[in-house]
Amino acid sequence: MLSSRTEAILKSIVGQYIIKALPVSSGSITEEAELKVSSATIRNEMVRLEKEGYIIRPHHSSGSIPLDKGYRCYVNGLGEIKLPLAEQRMISHLFHQVEGELDGWLNLAATLLAKMVNNVALVTTPRTRKCQLKQVEVVSLQGSLALVILVLRGARVRQQLINFGESSYDVRIIANRLSEIYAGMNRDEIAAADNELDSRERKVRDCILKEMEAEDTSQYEEPYLDGLHFTLNQPELAQNHPLSLNLMELVEQRSLVKSVMPSRIDGKGAKVVIGTENQAEPVRSYSVVISQYGLSDEAVGTISVIGPTRMNYARTIATVEYLAVVLNILVARLYGKEISVDSE
Repeated sequence: MLSSRTEAILKSIVGQYIIKALPVSSGSITEEAELKVSSATIRNEMVRLEKEGYIIRPHHSSGSIPLDKGYRCYVNGLGEIKLPLAEQRMISHLFHQVEGELDGWLNLAATLLAKMVNNVALVTTPRTRKCQLKQVEVVSLQGSLALVILVLRGARVRQQLINFGESSYDVRIIANRLSEIYAGMNRDEIAAADNELDSRERKVRDCILKEMEAEDTSQYEEPYLDGLHFTLNQPELAQNHPLSLNLMELVEQRSLVKSVMPSRIDGKGAKVVIGTENQAEPVRSYSVVISQYGLSDEAVGTISVIGPTRMNYARTIATVEYLAVVLNILVARLYGKEISVDSE
């Protein structure tokens, strides 16, 4: 347990290092922290912090650099953080300019987040644990060939070609009947439903089941990603080519989302995973600030920032949390529900 004075010294070290990316000296702590103690006392406290694994000094006579444990203590002491009201209004205004489409919202969220925190921003598409059918469309193409289009809850669409083996039929009748029977059901419910279907309807139903199974078992989709250049230009990565190459490989291999995703994200607000706290080895030199958004009983996605452990945690947490609230409201509208910022 650190004393209030030691915590203040650690906070000063972390705060200055985040801004300057340079080892922090006892003299600069004396000026910045306003502790009214001597430089010798501060140096003694810094020795203690180093022994306990909160900071490290590259050389005996140099300043201090925070370690993961120091960043964790710093983040735990931040308290409630909110974006300035002017920035909240700017974000809300920009989202009002976007057409009411999920793709536009998520792309804007990733772009805004990256620019506001100067690091990689990742936004995943909201999805249900078991997809639910909203509507079926069957479009006749030529002869007996048709296209089955599944509109799923959460503005998700899957499609599949089908061959009926005959050409004299009205595909709209098939689509309307199956939509009426199966709307709101998941795959298991459709498979268990006991409805009398003719051969063509059974063929479309089997196609529905196959596509819904593929949707339920699919891995993470390609996320909305922005800001890679911001992170690669951070001093830690600009001077460490293996570290920057590691990040680029994760992006190119489309495994960044899987690597940064914690095993659980509980409750409201952002979860902060610092350096070695990450489960996946490739991202243990980075920190992740991540939050869920959406409706827990309908569809949930994530919005996150990946950057060096020397990131501006206060601003990043505030930005991620506010954008998650905005996306909560937009996703709720997709499902015909209304929630307010105040309810979040």
